[in-house]
Amino acid sequence: MSKVFTEYSKTIDEVSKLKEADEQILVTPIKEEAWSIREIIGHMYYWDDYNLHNMISQMTNGANLPAFPDHDAQNEKAVQSLEGQSVYQIIDLFIKRREEFLDTVRKVDKQDRFTIGSGKRAFSTESFVKIFVKHDAHHLKQIENFLAAH
Repeated sequence: MSKVFTEYSKTIDEVSKLKEADEQILVTPIKEEAWSIREIIGHMYYWDDYNLHNMISQMTNGANLPAFPDHDAQNEKAVQSLEGQSVYQIIDLFIKRREEFLDTVRKVDKQDRFTIGSGKRAFSTESFVKIFVKHDAHHLKQIENFLAAH
C-alpha cells in the first residue's frame, strides 16, 4: 500500500482514540467562534463521503472530475448533516466511511491521471488523497492541541 494511503488510514486510529475522551470535551468549541471536535470529525466524514460518491467513480485515465464544491457551503452542509448524531456516532460514521473510501480508491488504476474542474494539473489517486492527508493533519493538530490543554 502506498505511503499516502497508509497515512490516510492512520487517521482512523487517531479518531478512534477519541472514543475514550469525555463527551463534554468533544462537543466544546476548540476556541471561540470555532468548531468542536465533534464538528471537525463530521467535517472530515462529509468530505470523505463527498469524494467517495462524487469523485472516485469518475477517476479514469484522461477524465475531468467536477470542481470541488464551494468549501463554505460544503462545510455548512456537513455541520447540518450532523444534527441528532452523538459525537460517538459521528466517530463511527467517520471510521466506516474512511475505510470504504480507502477500499474504493485503491481499486482505481494507480497509473490513471485525471484533472479536477478547470485545473490543468493531472492527479493520480495518490496525489488526490495527499490533498486530504494534509487537510486531516491540520485538523488532527487542532484536536491534539485542544485535548492537550484540557
